[in-house]
Amino acid sequence: MRTIELRGKEVLLIDQTALPERLRIIRCRGPEDVAEAIREMRIRGAPVLGAAAGMALALTAMRSRARTRSGLLRDLKRSSRIIEKTRPTAVNLFVGLRRVMRAAMGAEDLEGTRRAVIEEALRMAEEDVEVNMRIGRNGARLLRDGDVVMTHCNAGALATVDYGTALGVIRSAWKEGKRVRVIACETRPLLQGARLTAWELKRDGIPVTVITDNMAGSIMRSEKISAVIVGADRIASNGDTANKIGTYSLAVLASAHRVPFYVAAPTSTIDMSISTGEDIPIEHRSPDEVIFIGRKRLVPEGVPVRNPAFDVTPASLISAIITEKGVVRPDRLKELFRP
Repeated sequence: MRTIELRGKEVLLIDQTALPERLRIIRCRGPEDVAEAIREMRIRGAPVLGAAAGMALALTAMRSRARTRSGLLRDLKRSSRIIEKTRPTAVNLFVGLRRVMRAAMGAEDLEGTRRAVIEEALRMAEEDVEVNMRIGRNGARLLRDGDVVMTHCNAGALATVDYGTALGVIRSAWKEGKRVRVIACETRPLLQGARLTAWELKRDGIPVTVITDNMAGSIMRSEKISAVIVGADRIASNGDTANKIGTYSLAVLASAHRVPFYVAAPTSTIDMSISTGEDIPIEHRSPDEVIFIGRKRLVPEGVPVRNPAFDVTPASLISAIITEKGVVRPDRLKELFRP
Protein backbone atom coordinates (compact mmCIF):
# COMPACT_ATOMS: atom_id res chain seq x y z
CA MET A 1 0.00 0.00 0.00
CA ARG A 2 0.94 3.67 -0.10
CA THR A 3 2.28 5.40 3.00
CA ILE A 4 -1.19 6.80 3.63
CA GLU A 5 -4.59 6.05 2.09
CA LEU A 6 -8.17 7.17 2.61
CA ARG A 7 -10.37 4.06 2.59
CA GLY A 8 -14.03 4.36 3.42
CA LYS A 9 -14.29 6.40 6.61
CA GLU A 10 -10.76 5.58 7.78
CA VAL A 11 -7.25 6.77 7.07
CA LEU A 12 -4.80 3.89 6.85
CA LEU A 13 -1.11 4.64 7.32
CA ILE A 14 2.13 2.75 7.75
CA ASP A 15 3.42 2.97 11.32
CA GLN A 16 6.99 4.10 10.71
CA THR A 17 7.98 3.55 14.33
CA ALA A 18 7.50 -0.20 13.84
CA LEU A 19 9.89 -0.44 10.89
CA PRO A 20 12.05 -2.25 9.96
CA GLU A 21 11.02 -5.04 12.33
CA ARG A 22 7.47 -5.25 11.07
CA LEU A 23 5.07 -3.60 8.66
CA ARG A 24 2.19 -2.37 10.81
CA ILE A 25 -0.88 -0.50 9.55
CA ILE A 26 -2.65 2.05 11.74
CA ARG A 27 -6.33 2.88 11.27
CA CYS A 28 -7.32 6.48 12.03
CA ARG A 29 -11.02 7.15 12.45
CA GLY A 30 -10.88 10.85 13.30
CA PRO A 31 -8.61 13.90 13.16
CA GLU A 32 -7.43 13.24 16.72
CA ASP A 33 -6.05 9.86 15.60
CA VAL A 34 -4.20 11.48 12.71
CA ALA A 35 -2.83 14.19 15.02
CA GLU A 36 -1.51 11.58 17.44
CA ALA A 37 0.15 9.66 14.60
CA ILE A 38 1.88 12.86 13.48
CA ARG A 39 3.01 13.86 16.98
CA GLU A 40 4.36 10.38 17.72
CA MET A 41 6.24 10.24 14.38
CA ARG A 42 4.22 7.25 13.22
CA ILE A 43 3.91 9.26 10.03
CA ARG A 44 6.54 11.87 9.15
CA GLY A 45 8.01 13.69 6.19
CA ALA A 46 6.90 17.08 4.94
CA PRO A 47 5.03 16.02 1.75
CA VAL A 48 3.05 13.22 3.41
CA LEU A 49 2.09 15.49 6.33
CA GLY A 50 0.31 17.73 3.84
CA ALA A 51 -1.67 14.73 2.60
CA ALA A 52 -2.33 13.57 6.18
CA ALA A 53 -3.67 17.01 7.09
CA GLY A 54 -6.05 16.92 4.15
CA MET A 55 -7.24 13.42 5.00
CA ALA A 56 -7.83 14.42 8.63
CA LEU A 57 -10.25 17.06 7.40
CA ALA A 58 -11.82 14.51 5.04
CA LEU A 59 -12.52 12.27 8.06
CA THR A 60 -14.10 15.25 9.78
CA ALA A 61 -16.31 15.88 6.79
CA MET A 62 -17.37 12.24 6.61
CA ARG A 63 -18.11 11.83 10.31
CA SER A 64 -19.49 15.26 11.19
CA ARG A 65 -23.08 15.24 12.45
CA ALA A 66 -23.56 18.87 11.47
CA ARG A 67 -26.91 19.57 9.85
CA THR A 68 -25.89 22.86 8.31
CA ARG A 69 -22.97 24.04 6.19
CA SER A 70 -21.92 26.51 8.89
CA GLY A 71 -21.88 23.69 11.44
CA LEU A 72 -19.66 21.58 9.22
CA LEU A 73 -17.30 24.49 8.67
CA ARG A 74 -16.99 24.90 12.43
CA ASP A 75 -16.11 21.22 12.76
CA LEU A 76 -13.52 21.56 9.99
CA LYS A 77 -11.93 24.60 11.60
CA ARG A 78 -11.78 22.78 14.94
CA SER A 79 -10.03 19.82 13.32
CA SER A 80 -7.68 22.14 11.48
CA ARG A 81 -6.58 23.68 14.79
CA ILE A 82 -5.91 20.20 16.19
CA ILE A 83 -3.68 19.26 13.25
CA GLU A 84 -1.79 22.55 13.01
CA LYS A 85 -0.60 22.17 16.61
CA THR A 86 1.19 18.88 15.93
CA ARG A 87 4.48 19.86 14.23
CA PRO A 88 5.57 23.42 13.38
CA THR A 89 8.42 23.08 10.88
CA ALA A 90 7.00 21.17 7.90
CA VAL A 91 5.19 23.80 5.85
CA ASN A 92 3.31 21.22 3.76
CA LEU A 93 1.11 20.42 6.75
CA PHE A 94 -0.18 23.99 6.81
CA VAL A 95 -0.41 24.16 3.02
CA GLY A 96 -2.60 21.04 3.07
CA LEU A 97 -4.94 22.47 5.69
CA ARG A 98 -5.30 25.78 3.85
CA ARG A 99 -5.94 24.09 0.54
CA VAL A 100 -8.71 21.84 1.84
CA MET A 101 -10.29 24.68 3.80
CA ARG A 102 -10.34 26.82 0.64
CA ALA A 103 -12.17 24.02 -1.14
CA ALA A 104 -14.68 23.86 1.71
CA MET A 105 -15.25 27.62 1.67
CA GLY A 106 -15.88 27.52 -2.08
CA ALA A 107 -18.81 25.07 -1.81
CA GLU A 108 -22.40 26.25 -1.57
CA ASP A 109 -24.28 23.78 0.62
CA LEU A 110 -23.76 21.13 3.27
CA GLU A 111 -23.31 18.12 1.02
CA GLY A 112 -21.34 20.13 -1.50
CA THR A 113 -18.94 21.18 1.25
CA ARG A 114 -18.57 17.63 2.48
CA ARG A 115 -17.90 16.40 -1.05
CA ALA A 116 -15.44 19.23 -1.82
CA VAL A 117 -13.31 18.43 1.24
CA ILE A 118 -13.08 14.72 0.47
CA GLU A 119 -12.34 15.27 -3.21
CA GLU A 120 -9.64 17.84 -2.49
CA ALA A 121 -7.93 15.55 0.01
CA LEU A 122 -7.90 12.71 -2.52
CA ARG A 123 -6.68 15.06 -5.26
CA MET A 124 -3.79 16.23 -3.10
CA ALA A 125 -2.67 12.65 -2.52
CA GLU A 126 -2.70 11.83 -6.23
CA GLU A 127 -0.86 15.03 -7.07
CA ASP A 128 1.82 14.21 -4.51
CA VAL A 129 2.67 10.97 -6.27
CA GLU A 130 2.86 12.63 -9.70
CA VAL A 131 4.93 15.54 -8.34
CA ASN A 132 7.40 13.14 -6.74
CA MET A 133 7.83 11.21 -9.97
CA ARG A 134 8.58 14.45 -11.81
CA ILE A 135 11.11 15.40 -9.12
CA GLY A 136 12.69 11.98 -9.63
CA ARG A 137 12.95 12.37 -13.38
CA ASN A 138 14.40 15.87 -13.11
CA GLY A 139 16.96 14.85 -10.51
CA ALA A 140 18.00 11.64 -12.26
CA ARG A 141 19.65 13.78 -14.94
CA LEU A 142 22.22 14.83 -12.35
CA LEU A 143 23.36 11.23 -11.73
CA ARG A 144 25.48 8.94 -13.85
CA ASP A 145 25.94 5.19 -13.99
CA GLY A 146 28.11 4.06 -11.08
CA ASP A 147 27.55 7.14 -8.92
CA VAL A 148 27.62 6.88 -5.12
CA VAL A 149 24.99 9.04 -3.42
CA MET A 150 24.96 9.95 0.27
CA THR A 151 21.65 10.85 1.92
CA HIS A 152 20.37 11.77 5.36
CA CYS A 153 17.15 10.92 7.20
CA ASN A 154 14.37 9.50 4.98
CA ALA A 155 13.04 11.33 1.96
CA GLY A 156 11.56 8.30 0.29
CA ALA A 157 8.12 6.84 -0.27
CA LEU A 158 7.57 6.82 3.49
CA ALA A 159 8.03 10.60 3.65
CA THR A 160 5.50 11.12 0.86
CA VAL A 161 2.29 9.49 -0.29
CA ASP A 162 4.46 7.36 -2.58
CA TYR A 163 7.77 7.30 -4.51
CA GLY A 164 9.74 9.92 -2.58
CA THR A 165 11.77 13.07 -3.21
CA ALA A 166 15.49 12.43 -2.60
CA LEU A 167 14.96 8.67 -2.92
CA GLY A 168 12.67 9.37 -5.85
CA VAL A 169 15.70 10.78 -7.67
CA ILE A 170 17.66 7.63 -6.88
CA ARG A 171 14.74 5.39 -7.90
CA SER A 172 14.37 7.21 -11.22
CA ALA A 173 18.09 6.94 -11.97
CA TRP A 174 17.96 3.21 -11.18
CA LYS A 175 14.97 2.74 -13.49
CA GLU A 176 16.95 4.45 -16.26
CA GLY A 177 19.62 1.77 -15.90
CA LYS A 178 22.09 3.80 -13.86
CA ARG A 179 23.60 1.43 -11.29
CA VAL A 180 23.92 3.87 -8.41
CA ARG A 181 24.84 3.01 -4.82
CA VAL A 182 23.57 4.75 -1.70
CA ILE A 183 25.27 5.55 1.58
CA ALA A 184 22.59 6.31 4.18
CA CYS A 185 23.49 8.23 7.32
CA GLU A 186 21.74 6.59 10.29
CA THR A 187 20.19 9.91 11.43
CA ARG A 188 20.19 10.13 15.20
CA PRO A 189 18.25 10.19 17.42
CA LEU A 190 15.37 8.28 15.75
CA LEU A 191 17.46 6.54 13.07
CA GLN A 192 15.22 7.25 10.09
CA GLY A 193 18.13 6.62 7.73
CA ALA A 194 19.03 3.26 9.24
CA ARG A 195 15.46 2.10 9.80
CA LEU A 196 13.48 3.61 6.92
CA THR A 197 15.78 4.57 4.04
CA ALA A 198 17.65 1.27 4.20
CA TRP A 199 14.34 -0.63 4.42
CA GLU A 200 12.97 1.09 1.31
CA LEU A 201 16.09 0.69 -0.80
CA LYS A 202 16.56 -2.94 0.16
CA ARG A 203 12.99 -3.66 -0.97
CA ASP A 204 13.78 -1.98 -4.29
CA GLY A 205 17.00 -3.91 -4.76
CA ILE A 206 19.10 -0.72 -4.78
CA PRO A 207 22.48 -1.20 -3.04
CA VAL A 208 22.61 0.71 0.26
CA THR A 209 25.15 0.89 3.07
CA VAL A 210 24.32 2.46 6.45
CA ILE A 211 26.89 4.56 8.31
CA THR A 212 26.74 6.40 11.62
CA ASP A 213 26.30 10.15 11.24
CA ASN A 214 29.83 10.89 12.46
CA MET A 215 31.36 8.73 9.71
CA ALA A 216 30.21 11.02 6.88
CA GLY A 217 33.31 13.22 6.70
CA SER A 218 35.69 10.28 6.80
CA ILE A 219 33.75 8.48 4.06
CA MET A 220 33.79 11.59 1.86
CA ARG A 221 37.54 11.81 2.32
CA SER A 222 38.30 8.15 1.67
CA GLU A 223 35.73 7.29 -1.01
CA LYS A 224 34.43 8.89 -4.18
CA ILE A 225 31.04 10.37 -3.26
CA SER A 226 29.28 11.68 -6.34
CA ALA A 227 26.57 13.72 -4.64
CA VAL A 228 24.63 14.29 -1.44
CA ILE A 229 20.85 14.41 -1.91
CA VAL A 230 18.44 15.22 0.92
CA GLY A 231 14.82 16.24 1.30
CA ALA A 232 13.40 19.35 2.97
CA ASP A 233 10.72 20.33 5.46
CA ARG A 234 10.65 24.04 4.61
CA ILE A 235 12.62 26.17 2.16
CA ALA A 236 12.81 29.94 2.63
CA SER A 237 12.51 32.26 -0.37
CA ASN A 238 16.30 32.79 -0.42
CA GLY A 239 16.94 29.03 -0.60
CA ASP A 240 17.87 28.42 3.05
CA THR A 241 16.53 24.94 3.82
CA ALA A 242 15.28 23.29 7.01
CA ASN A 243 15.69 19.55 7.09
CA LYS A 244 16.37 16.84 9.67
CA ILE A 245 19.00 17.75 12.24
CA GLY A 246 22.45 16.86 10.91
CA THR A 247 21.75 18.07 7.37
CA TYR A 248 23.70 21.28 7.94
CA SER A 249 26.75 19.33 9.10
CA LEU A 250 26.54 17.14 6.00
CA ALA A 251 26.34 20.23 3.76
CA VAL A 252 29.45 21.70 5.39
CA LEU A 253 31.31 18.43 4.86
CA ALA A 254 30.15 18.23 1.25
CA SER A 255 31.41 21.76 0.61
CA ALA A 256 34.78 20.97 2.19
CA HIS A 257 35.15 17.89 -0.03
CA ARG A 258 33.72 19.56 -3.17
CA VAL A 259 30.79 17.17 -3.36
CA PRO A 260 27.57 18.56 -4.94
CA PHE A 261 24.83 19.02 -2.34
CA TYR A 262 21.27 18.79 -3.67
CA VAL A 263 17.89 19.34 -2.01
CA ALA A 264 14.93 17.48 -3.55
CA ALA A 265 11.51 18.87 -2.65
CA PRO A 266 8.18 19.86 -4.20
CA THR A 267 7.47 23.55 -4.73
CA SER A 268 4.84 23.28 -1.98
CA THR A 269 7.75 23.01 0.47
CA ILE A 270 9.05 26.43 -0.63
CA ASP A 271 7.66 29.10 1.68
CA MET A 272 7.92 32.37 -0.24
CA SER A 273 6.51 34.25 2.76
CA ILE A 274 9.73 33.59 4.68
CA SER A 275 12.81 35.59 3.72
CA THR A 276 15.57 33.49 5.28
CA GLY A 277 16.11 30.36 7.29
CA GLU A 278 16.24 32.41 10.47
CA ASP A 279 12.45 32.78 10.21
CA ILE A 280 11.75 29.04 9.99
CA PRO A 281 10.27 27.68 13.24
CA ILE A 282 12.33 24.77 14.56
CA GLU A 283 10.58 21.99 16.44
CA HIS A 284 12.20 20.81 19.68
CA ARG A 285 11.21 17.30 20.64
CA SER A 286 11.31 15.32 23.89
CA PRO A 287 14.80 14.82 25.41
CA ASP A 288 13.80 11.18 25.93
CA GLU A 289 14.46 10.54 22.24
CA VAL A 290 18.14 11.19 22.96
CA ILE A 291 18.30 9.85 26.51
CA PHE A 292 16.91 6.41 25.68
CA ILE A 293 17.11 3.80 22.96
CA GLY A 294 14.13 1.64 23.69
CA ARG A 295 14.28 1.18 27.45
CA LYS A 296 18.07 1.55 27.63
CA ARG A 297 19.20 4.80 29.24
CA LEU A 298 22.21 6.36 27.50
CA VAL A 299 22.51 9.65 29.41
CA PRO A 300 23.02 9.91 33.19
CA GLU A 301 20.04 11.21 35.14
CA GLY A 302 20.08 14.95 35.72
CA VAL A 303 22.23 15.76 32.67
CA PRO A 304 20.51 18.31 30.36
CA VAL A 305 19.74 17.20 26.81
CA ARG A 306 18.82 19.25 23.76
CA ASN A 307 16.80 17.74 20.93
CA PRO A 308 16.03 20.09 18.02
CA ALA A 309 14.41 18.04 15.26
CA PHE A 310 15.72 20.20 12.40
CA ASP A 311 18.53 22.50 11.40
CA VAL A 312 18.85 25.05 8.61
CA THR A 313 21.32 24.72 5.76
CA PRO A 314 22.28 28.08 4.21
CA ALA A 315 21.57 28.49 0.52
CA SER A 316 25.28 29.12 -0.06
CA LEU A 317 25.97 25.44 0.69
CA ILE A 318 23.28 24.10 -1.66
CA SER A 319 24.31 23.33 -5.25
CA ALA A 320 20.74 23.14 -6.56
CA ILE A 321 17.15 22.47 -5.55
CA ILE A 322 15.37 19.71 -7.46
CA THR A 323 11.63 20.32 -7.88
CA GLU A 324 8.83 19.03 -10.07
CA LYS A 325 9.21 22.21 -12.16
CA GLY A 326 12.91 21.81 -12.74
CA VAL A 327 16.34 22.06 -11.14
CA VAL A 328 17.30 25.56 -10.01
CA ARG A 329 19.96 27.32 -8.01
CA PRO A 330 18.70 28.49 -4.59
CA ASP A 331 18.94 32.16 -5.63
CA ARG A 332 16.54 31.56 -8.54
CA LEU A 333 13.60 30.03 -6.70
CA LYS A 334 11.27 32.87 -7.70
CA GLU A 335 11.48 31.70 -11.31
CA LEU A 336 9.53 28.57 -10.35
CA PHE A 337 6.49 30.66 -9.42
CA ARG A 338 6.25 32.79 -12.55
CA PRO A 339 2.98 32.35 -14.51
